[in-house]
Amino acid sequence: MKQLLFLLSLMLIVACTDNDIYFDEDAVAGGSHMDSEHKGMVRVPAMGVFATLGTSVESAPVKERPKMVVSFSYDFSIGVHEEMGKDSLPIVNVTFYDAVLYANERSKKEGYDTAYVYTTAVYDDDGNCINLRGFEFKPDVDAYRLPTEAEWALVAKQDWNPDSAWNSENSGFKRHKVCTADKNKMGVCDMAGNVTEWVNDWMGYFKDTTFNNYAGASDGGSIGERVIKGGCFKNTPKTTKLYSRGDVYTVVSSSKSDYLGFRLAFGRIPEPVWTNASGKPVVTLVVPKASTEDVRKHAGTNNVRIAYRNDVTGDLAFIDYRWSTLYSAEVADSLDVYHPMISPDGEWVAFSTGFEGVKGLSELYVQKLNVFGTGRVKLKVKSAAIPRWRVLDNGDTVIVYVSDAGTNKDEATWKGKSTWQVPFSNGQFGTPEKLMDGSFHGGISDDGKLAVTGSSLLRTRMADSGSTVFDSYLDSVWYNGEQACNVSLSSGNSKKTMFLDFGSKTGKDFVGSSYAAHERLFVADSVGNLIRSLAAPKPYTFDHVEWAMHGENLAVATLTNMNGAHTKIVLIDFSDSSVTDLAEGDEIWHPSMWNQKSLELSPESELDLDSSGMYANEEKTNLLLTEKISLFWKLRDSIEILCLGNSHMNAGVNPIALSKYAFNLAVYPCDMHCNKYLFENYALNHCSKMKYVVVGLDFDLWPYTDEKSDYKEHFESSKGFVYDANHDFWKDGLDPSFLETVDNNIVFDEDFVKIVPYRGWAYKNISGSWYGRDTNEVEIRGDSTWSDDSKGYESNISDLEKLLAMAKKNDITVIGVVFPVSPGYAKTGSYSRHGMRRSHAKNILNRLKKMAAENENFVILDENKMGSHDYTDEMALDYDHLNVFGARQLSYRLDSLIQTLK
Repeated sequence: MKQLLFLLSLMLIVACTDNDIYFDEDAVAGGSHMDSEHKGMVRVPAMGVFATLGTSVESAPVKERPKMVVSFSYDFSIGVHEEMGKDSLPIVNVTFYDAVLYANERSKKEGYDTAYVYTTAVYDDDGNCINLRGFEFKPDVDAYRLPTEAEWALVAKQDWNPDSAWNSENSGFKRHKVCTADKNKMGVCDMAGNVTEWVNDWMGYFKDTTFNNYAGASDGGSIGERVIKGGCFKNTPKTTKLYSRGDVYTVVSSSKSDYLGFRLAFGRIPEPVWTNASGKPVVTLVVPKASTEDVRKHAGTNNVRIAYRNDVTGDLAFIDYRWSTLYSAEVADSLDVYHPMISPDGEWVAFSTGFEGVKGLSELYVQKLNVFGTGRVKLKVKSAAIPRWRVLDNGDTVIVYVSDAGTNKDEATWKGKSTWQVPFSNGQFGTPEKLMDGSFHGGISDDGKLAVTGSSLLRTRMADSGSTVFDSYLDSVWYNGEQACNVSLSSGNSKKTMFLDFGSKTGKDFVGSSYAAHERLFVADSVGNLIRSLAAPKPYTFDHVEWAMHGENLAVATLTNMNGAHTKIVLIDFSDSSVTDLAEGDEIWHPSMWNQKSLELSPESELDLDSSGMYANEEKTNLLLTEKISLFWKLRDSIEILCLGNSHMNAGVNPIALSKYAFNLAVYPCDMHCNKYLFENYALNHCSKMKYVVVGLDFDLWPYTDEKSDYKEHFESSKGFVYDANHDFWKDGLDPSFLETVDNNIVFDEDFVKIVPYRGWAYKNISGSWYGRDTNEVEIRGDSTWSDDSKGYESNISDLEKLLAMAKKNDITVIGVVFPVSPGYAKTGSYSRHGMRRSHAKNILNRLKKMAAENENFVILDENKMGSHDYTDEMALDYDHLNVFGARQLSYRLDSLIQTLK
């Protein structure tokens, strides 16, 4: 109810304040005019016009270059001002989801369809929407929505002048009534200042080309990064760029701040163009429909991956439910991909270039299941089709395949084909071995005693008692010899065979009524008796059914509409007969599902699978901490040096460069309250070899924070951390199954693999520089005097003192690191981009150095030296973060310091 009141209150405020501001239509130039049908909006004549996104400035962030041109074949309307609330001030502290729900409400209020659809809305304690499960944007709908980045840029470039907008030099560091500063020649206000604005786009990379009706990236990657535009009251005019599209930290759909608002647009986007991660156009868009939570209800784990064929492009595509944000990743290449099957460990995918029911030569490939398709190898045989993975009794992993996937209707022809298996390990094939005559591409049971195949008869081979290699067997045709296809044999002991038919008499007799071809799927037991049937959701029929890797009640399938298009992939759960939409697209074929084997806790275990190890909170704001704490549990017994801090430590210290075994547990945001919490409750209880703890002394951020808000964001909002606290952080030892529950519940982003070999170091890109080296370009996000009266740093210093005391008691040395920032700040009155006055920062630093002098177990490594450091542009990522080269220099110096300590 709280969230509904929140949304309705915003709508009511707008209704009350819309008439407070008068817009002179005579001021609207360039062919634009006030939209008489949509109050408070300007009609933009964009058809045939071009807009520019990005920049060619080499020092700009990689996501803001190169320059890209966008053309328009449609007109649209855009809000004259940012959506406003009380006293005509822009609405702030709203998430992307709040903004789209607001747009939907206005659409419904004025009798339009809605541009955004979803299944379930999730809200936080403040009433903000932090997730819309099954979220999808409908560009072809005439409705209110957020403007695209291209639309926003087209309007904003008219008289772009940050100097005349509400900025850090004239705003008093607060928002102002809309349209009381800059207004461009189209009559649109506040695009260069007041508050930053949400736009409709996912964050993606630009390409040096021209796109028509560009609608942004097809997804936000595994992080789910979003684009925001414009300057705000905290920005200096010199650092407010038209091409900028982000914030100091990563912006996701659940982000909110006191300087982030939005304005609305209206109108459909005909034939929109999206781009993929590499900036190439996306031919067809596949939208994930079920959330991680939806899939977890059925699979019992977050460790689920779906691979499938995009039949429009012929490419391999997949959805990874371990990622923080769901999207359909596609591996674009020249190969035609059919029947992709995920390996038992979930890391590889095998596929063929031929498919069921079609005879002829086929090639078989295996590659890593990632967006790059790395590690691809080809099986060097004449023909191989429809691969299926098996794990043999001796632990070897093999791939079973057939020499030809054509129809098996004629027995003699079919027996002229053959079934093979080939070992696969360490990214390489072994030597193929022929198993039997006949192409059994429906699967071989785990015990090696049953093989099945379809298209067009349900043929089986059962090994005689005592035989596991079919040297003595019985061939049969099940289902009374009636037509069957899409045959799949389950893993496990039950040996259940799933298949589709064509409205056969046997099926009709079993069901008790007539049905159309592929309208029902059937399940037979290990000897061919029908035991189950399930109807497809109307008005669809099934196709391409396949058992999941583990779990004998789970399967995936495509759904075909009345026009014959394969538009959906669904998850089938036979335990409750449910059919859950997983993805929707134009033509999506041949799904396979990998899921981690169900965790079986010992009878003595008291762990709760829904809480133990469940470190990611609902909105995934603590994702980096989730990833690192999960890795911490595996490495805890080896850690001698633990690094704690925020984004500076996260990017700036490479544990591999240190002589002793180190782990980087830095996350962001994380102040000294956060550092103390992790040190006291996790490190001290579980790192028996720890002798050093390295903490970031980021005192310019301390006035922002307090212990309560920090705890709430990172720890109180997560089931896993609360569960650990309720079990006294496992001081008396871990339950034997605890680490398995952590693996079962892990959620991470696509770059998680980066921090594993580097023991938590989430290294940053090589490119970058000390942006703003010159005084007139340095970014400052606040008045340099704002922190003078703040007492936030006092509570941080207090927690540092407590951390020092605990460390001393345990014979642990604490090393405080002051990280370098752009030398440009030395030419200003600000210590860093966060705006602490330099004299104030110097006083705090001197206070910390005095603490070090008084504590024999506390040492400070000052690598900033109030801006007089030797870290060059080649070592910097941006205003205040190091890249890989800078991290190397700092890490070597840290290691040299440690070598001098007792």
